[in-house]
Amino acid sequence: MRNLAPFVRRPLALTPLIDVIFLLLLFFMLTSTFSTFGEIELSNARKGSGTVDSAQQRYFVQLGPDRLTLNGQPTTMDDLLAALEPGQVLVSLDDATTAQRLVDLLQSLRSRDDLNVLVLE
Repeated sequence: MRNLAPFVRRPLALTPLIDVIFLLLLFFMLTSTFSTFGEIELSNARKGSGTVDSAQQRYFVQLGPDRLTLNGQPTTMDDLLAALEPGQVLVSLDDATTAQRLVDLLQSLRSRDDLNVLVLE
């Protein structure tokens, strides 16, 4: 037997949908972690900036993805810190150097208060 009553479309109830969206929002807010990122102060060497102090010892550090050199000689991070005396450290970066590698170097140099570190562009 066929149903002869006309098809009546009921209005869509949005209340369950809003509840589900609210629960998802609450779940993601409570399960996410909010971390603060540390900041490292950088000094960029620019043409004509600063004064020249001839008595200050200068070191040239080249940093690459797989290499670390001090005045052209390959070195390790521990040997670098031991070899540096009070003075100025100029850091030059290779093209493929990652930001994490630079941050690691700057963190280790930051432990020495007698060093003036400049990152070259």
